Amino acid sequence: MKTKKGGQNVNPARKESNTQKTPERWPMNNEKTIIILIRHGETTANRDGIFRGRKDFPLNENGILQAQQLAEHIAKKFSLDAIYSGPLSRTTETAAPVAEKFNIPLQIEPRLNNISLGSWEGVPYSEIERKYPEQYHLWLTEPEKLRIPDGETLADVRIRSVESVDESVRKHTEQTIALVSHRAVIKPLIAGLIGLPAPYFWKIHIDNAAYCIIYHNLERGFEIYQSNINSYLGQFVVEEGG
Repeated sequence: MKTKKGGQNVNPARKESNTQKTPERWPMNNEKTIIILIRHGETTANRDGIFRGRKDFPLNENGILQAQQLAEHIAKKFSLDAIYSGPLSRTTETAAPVAEKFNIPLQIEPRLNNISLGSWEGVPYSEIERKYPEQYHLWLTEPEKLRIPDGETLADVRIRSVESVDESVRKHTEQTIALVSHRAVIKPLIAGLIGLPAPYFWKIHIDNAAYCIIYHNLERGFEIYQSNINSYLGQFVVEEGG
């Protein structure tokens, strides 16, 4: 993991992954549904290299600041109609300032909850590597093939998260919505929406409190318009493993 300061010494591969300039403010939408897909802010587990899963780590001090920076940015760029969050505190604490900016209710969506990692939850990467070297290597290379006892697979997450987004798009057609979730949900969700085959997990990157913009229209389906937008963040941890 590396700590980065926004705008300073950022690896080009970790900058906002887009080829189009973000408009000063997003126009009102009357042709497509716009989905703002947000990863939660930083926790101590992100900084300390600990598997999270569904263990309820709250935002740390920097994560709280990131949530405020995110909310200020979103309020300047979008007109938001609805916001949904997974149930864990790190997602609700990230989503709450955004909901407050738009004076809209924060709606909890269980299908946006993080992947269940069973006995790995709350355990440092280094300990998992020592106890389960083959499984840990699989996580770092082809996590789509990994099944942890008492946990979910990425395929499980992909199915439930895509179902959730499909339902949200039907409910909010031609509106702009925000969904706040986790790295291990956002990656299989993106793969599912645009039909990416495995292996895909380590080919998609999103930082804490960064977001992606996804379009949907009836003729073309889903389109990834921009990804890993993070220019408003002061500091963030770049997680390259674990």
